Amino acid sequence: MDMPNIRARLLVVLVVLCGFLTVAGTPSASAATIADSLSFDGTALTVANGRFVDANGREVVLRGYNVSGETKLAENKGLPFASVADAKKSATALRALGGGNAVRFLLSWAYAEPVKGQVDTAYLAGATAQMQAFLDAGIRVYPDFHQDLYSRWLFNSGSWYTGDGAPAWAVALGNYPAESCGICIMWGQNITQNGAVKAGQYDFWHNNYGLQDYFLATAQKTMAYIKANLSAAEFAGVVGFDPYNEPYAGTYDSGQASRSWEQNVLWPFYVKFRARMDAAGWSDKPAMVEPNLFWNGNVSNEEGGLLDAGTIGSRYVFNTHFYDQKAISGILMWGNASDGQYVTDFGTVRDRASALGTTAIVSEFGHPLNGSTAGKAPTVLKAMYQALDSRVKGANWWSTPASSGPVLSGSQWQWDIYNGRHHELMNDNPDKVMTTGDAWNDEDLSAVKLDDSGTAVLRQDARLLDRIYPSATSGSTVAFTYEDRSRDGSTTLTWNPVPSSLPNVSSLVGSGQYSVLVWRSGSGSAPTELHLPASFPTASTTVVSDLGTVYGPPAYTSSTPIGAALEPGGTGSRRLLLTDSDSGVLHYALVTNGATSPSTTLLNAAKSELSSWVASKIG
Repeated sequence: MDMPNIRARLLVVLVVLCGFLTVAGTPSASAATIADSLSFDGTALTVANGRFVDANGREVVLRGYNVSGETKLAENKGLPFASVADAKKSATALRALGGGNAVRFLLSWAYAEPVKGQVDTAYLAGATAQMQAFLDAGIRVYPDFHQDLYSRWLFNSGSWYTGDGAPAWAVALGNYPAESCGICIMWGQNITQNGAVKAGQYDFWHNNYGLQDYFLATAQKTMAYIKANLSAAEFAGVVGFDPYNEPYAGTYDSGQASRSWEQNVLWPFYVKFRARMDAAGWSDKPAMVEPNLFWNGNVSNEEGGLLDAGTIGSRYVFNTHFYDQKAISGILMWGNASDGQYVTDFGTVRDRASALGTTAIVSEFGHPLNGSTAGKAPTVLKAMYQALDSRVKGANWWSTPASSGPVLSGSQWQWDIYNGRHHELMNDNPDKVMTTGDAWNDEDLSAVKLDDSGTAVLRQDARLLDRIYPSATSGSTVAFTYEDRSRDGSTTLTWNPVPSSLPNVSSLVGSGQYSVLVWRSGSGSAPTELHLPASFPTASTTVVSDLGTVYGPPAYTSSTPIGAALEPGGTGSRRLLLTDSDSGVLHYALVTNGATSPSTTLLNAAKSELSSWVASKIG
């Protein structure tokens, strides 16, 4: 490392130690030299004991977004961004505005292998450079070979719909019938009703024309390229690989159903993909495998969830999606979502991962922000984040916190800075130029857009998106909740009020946001970390913990039980660090922005209440 870089790192360390925690920086040139990293940052993740863990043995929770549906479009040739500069702008905003520490990074088979058997290294170079922008911002990445409706080349220029995924040559091999969905209100109906889409999917899963072999070879070359063109420190930030988005059979063979298809067709494909990962140098990273996409649908539903895969263990992650089909329909759910709406659905995800002997990630969830059901989005998204945080509804959380379960990782669909500013020729038709929303089959789910000055701004309530979550827990999480007080129009949604049995805690929180984390310490030397949203300025954040009480946490040092610091990546995002020095001991921390210069008496009284509550409810 040269002397200017050394001096730059020392300068930023001095800034952090002086407590100037709200100063925003710019992304560093390389993830290997993130200037505001601490000694325990940036290690590779593995899976152990049903959790993501870092090299310090801390449980890690990944929260972020899909980057992005732009990959489905042709306007930027299958890349999420038009330029690396745009990728950097997006990454900085995602970290600073959206509170994310991870992204699902979409890739296109069509652009990776535009000619049969030939990988386009220019495409891989562009994708890798854009990944680096996120890694440099301290954001972990897991790539995903994305497909919807098998391929855009199944659809004619005048079609109502389009697809993405397989290359043109793969479609040409199939000699498929003219596509038609009949009477289809939503694009997803093409999955089960469009004969061309079903035939293409069927051919892929049966390796007709060698399609699966070509795909696997391209995947291996893609992974090898990414590894070879990232530094070791950057590659440590790559979590794993999602082999195939939303797998579906197309058509089942005679006597076959969704469960047997998963067992006899889908799972063997994942075993083959896992071998390709190993051959490409990704043996220490998990394959993040998805079940039949309808396994947990609340309208379309087919038995599945990798029920017959046995114990898949730490080399795989149970990777699933969840959308409320009833809410999106506008017919099957008339009202808004409410407290605890999805805790059962997400509890099922936790249970499947546990039965499989691994951890889980909900790699897609969301709700339209435009159209007839857009008014449901504030409550639907709040309920989904609530269910990621805990399997207990807000009204019951304080009475049964020990039933919370693990905090789930998740990636919201989606983060597209070009929302509303696209120029996509739908199915290459110059008379059908898509500019609005996500520019793909009338979708509009992006949490972000660019304003007229080119600045990234949120399209959803920041209180909903920029959340406290335990990004790294030293030991094991016992219970967690976050009351975001997000808004539905002018209405504040408070689903988890502090009970009247804790009057001093309630007084401290007031009408503010708050989180509670209860954890059992491990033997690691690194602290527990909570992401601090922008709505929690360091100087006015209150922490009440068995480790101490503080209003305005000081700058982190290894000897400070409660401290604050910048998060890696130079975006100005911050974290709270809680340091214990024991093992197997129950700890708790309440974090709130509701108080203004609370008295020592109130802090101590709240601490006493919380201590008694933990003892009585958790033990």
